[in-house]
Amino acid sequence: MALRPHLSHRTADTSEERPGPGARVYAVQRTGAVLVALVLLVFGLLGFAGGLDYFSTEGERILGLSSNGLLSTISVVMAVVLLIAAARSPRITSTIMIVAGSLFLLSALVNLAVLRTSFNILAFEFENVVFSVVVGLLLLTLGAYGRISGHLPEDSPYAHPHALAEEEDDDLPSTPEEVAAEQAMREAERAVALHAGTDDQRRRVAAMAQVHSRGDRRRVWMSFDQARRLG
Repeated sequence: MALRPHLSHRTADTSEERPGPGARVYAVQRTGAVLVALVLLVFGLLGFAGGLDYFSTEGERILGLSSNGLLSTISVVMAVVLLIAAARSPRITSTIMIVAGSLFLLSALVNLAVLRTSFNILAFEFENVVFSVVVGLLLLTLGAYGRISGHLPEDSPYAHPHALAEEEDDDLPSTPEEVAAEQAMREAERAVALHAGTDDQRRRVAAMAQVHSRGDRRRVWMSFDQARRLG
């Protein structure tokens, strides 16, 4: 009996040191989204501060790139979208980054075709095309990190999408207690992924990571509740 508190303490310490499932993937994606958004935001705001003509095809230099009022507006809007995505769920962050990266690459191709023509409404120059390609590839790479790959990181939450989809149909909660437990599980996993979880949430999420089925994860979670009631 004397060994039980000691073993429990060691287990708690080990659990607290382990990051939640997908924490590294989410951190990389969120950090990348915020950094790209800040660059775009500064670029756009400096364009506004310079009082650029909105539809000028000539453009003026901002941070080494050509810009006009329309491009400044688009840059600020894209920055806001990325910042909002980074503040939402990790899956939304990943999806928005992939979509935004594709749009940057498409923009590079379209504007390369209209350089030095009257259709160059974003006042692009070759440097802008290069910038769009670099940012587009960066967003695509970061958005796809841990999600689209033949060798996903072990902690990637996207590693086994088919298995997860099958689990959703199996062992559904059948009592109010089980429904409440699943809601609490989702909130804890989200908090841990955002590095905002409590010690109790981190311990529970780490314990649930040792099992795979939906029902087993729920039973692990509820075992903590039962132990708390008995304690």
